Amino acid sequence: MVKASLLLMGVLTVLVAMGLRWREERLPGGKPQPRKGWIAAQKAKANRWVTAAAIAAIGTTVLLGGLHWLKLLQG
Repeated sequence: MVKASLLLMGVLTVLVAMGLRWREERLPGGKPQPRKGWIAAQKAKANRWVTAAAIAAIGTTVLLGGLHWLKLLQG
């Protein structure tokens, strides 16, 4: 079960990070953004990955916790 949760969390982290990047690219509405410096770009990237990991952790907990409760309620 631990391997399943780690695998699920890794996959969800990558998928959520891809979704967040897609959302950030589409958010400005076509207006050109001013160019950020290298440090600002790295901070934004780190923030995106930390946010994705937090969302993936919550999703993994809810999904595998729900499966656990279903197993307990069945018998």
